[in-house]
Amino acid sequence: MSRAGVTIRPARPGEAGLVLDFVRALADYEKLAHEVEADEAAIDAALFGAAPRVFCDIAEWAGKPAGFALWFYSYSTFRGAHGIYLEDLFVHPEFRGKGIGKALLQHLARRCVTEGLARFEWQVLDWNTPSIAFYEAQGARRHPEWQRCRLDGEALFAFAGTEPLAV
Repeated sequence: MSRAGVTIRPARPGEAGLVLDFVRALADYEKLAHEVEADEAAIDAALFGAAPRVFCDIAEWAGKPAGFALWFYSYSTFRGAHGIYLEDLFVHPEFRGKGIGKALLQHLARRCVTEGLARFEWQVLDWNTPSIAFYEAQGARRHPEWQRCRLDGEALFAFAGTEPLAV
């Protein structure tokens, strides 16, 4: 997809390093760099392995990688239909204000419409007021009554009643 200076295309094999660079830049922005455990091999296997379960679109501005959207299909039992869950969206600061973030969101929204998907969802950190304002300006609604829950690390293994897998 190309729109007013921005081109959006799927990530290609051999670009796991580029995707990981975007992930790390996003983590830095969110003050969560200490939580990034992924490496290039993990990203490569997830995106380009035999049965990918996650997908990535790259936004380019004048031929340079400017932003990315990493997403996967979700499912709503209430709607009885799939949707898209946007895991990560990031545009490098020097490319912001050019419509790249909006173009990435519209690209995925169009995919939802074309594929007959029921919804398009993501999360935003409560302190990230610029992103909240941006998402709301696009018509997104926040659902404050829904609180995310997570089991990971030691809590996940304890609840599962197992030990961590040896690497």
